[in-house]
Amino acid sequence: EKKTGLFSGSAGNTQEDHTSKSQLQTINAVETIPWGRCLILDGHLQSSEKDEFVYHENLVHPVLLSHPNPKTVFIGGGGEGSTIRELLRHKTVEKVIMVDIDKECVEVSKKYLTHHHQGAFEDPRIQVIIDDAKAWLEKTDLKFDIIIQDLCDPSDDTPSQLLYTQKYYQTCLSRLNPGGSLITQDGPAGITTHKLGFTAIHKTLSTVFPVVQSWKVPIPSYVDEWGFTIASTLPDFDVAGMKAEEIDKRIVERLGNADLLKWYDGEIHSGMFKLPKMIRKALQEETKVITEENLLFV
Repeated sequence: EKKTGLFSGSAGNTQEDHTSKSQLQTINAVETIPWGRCLILDGHLQSSEKDEFVYHENLVHPVLLSHPNPKTVFIGGGGEGSTIRELLRHKTVEKVIMVDIDKECVEVSKKYLTHHHQGAFEDPRIQVIIDDAKAWLEKTDLKFDIIIQDLCDPSDDTPSQLLYTQKYYQTCLSRLNPGGSLITQDGPAGITTHKLGFTAIHKTLSTVFPVVQSWKVPIPSYVDEWGFTIASTLPDFDVAGMKAEEIDKRIVERLGNADLLKWYDGEIHSGMFKLPKMIRKALQEETKVITEENLLFV
């Protein structure tokens, strides 16, 4: 075993199982003592075997369970396959289109991140398309009940920076069926990091959608809390107000077995939208609207 220096935090000793460089990024699959198998992109931890379920259960289940009958889902990104794994637990889901820009990353994930995807790529409901999610959504005529943004944080050297803009969210709105919702990961949302992108993403979505609701959860391998936001086409939408009993009822009805989930249930749902005072204040006071002329970099 050796120290790779690939990423910071409590990684411990790591062993590289795979390293390659696609046209877009350097891809590493590594085995670590505290976190198990991890996916590293350009030196940044994307997903760890031991706690990826926290991120992916938050990304998928609140938005799907808030919809009365979600059948069609678009995923922007999602290369390692954990998002489609969680989506396919829902009996109502009939079709998932996942658009990821990096074929090499998807192929590496299929081979080395089997704990993450658990064979979900083989499900006939899944269609994987290698393309830019923004370009694909702009040219398709398809509409979806749910849009999931499982993207890298925006940086000045990645295409993802254009997938957090007001214009892109307007495209997403036009590709949602009536009553549909979008969910996005918002990056770090801790007491010292929530202004990096969390509040600006919330503000930008609120200029496009009638209802926008955000929350955050601790993700140990990220060494921070992580933000999520749901934006709905419905003016009376209120995922935060859903009762614990209704969440638990829908989990059993749609997944069949509540024990499939390790993190999410009605009890934790009832408290996860209660943000600290300083973060509520920051969300209220945020003025930055992310545009193609005024991009967000995290």
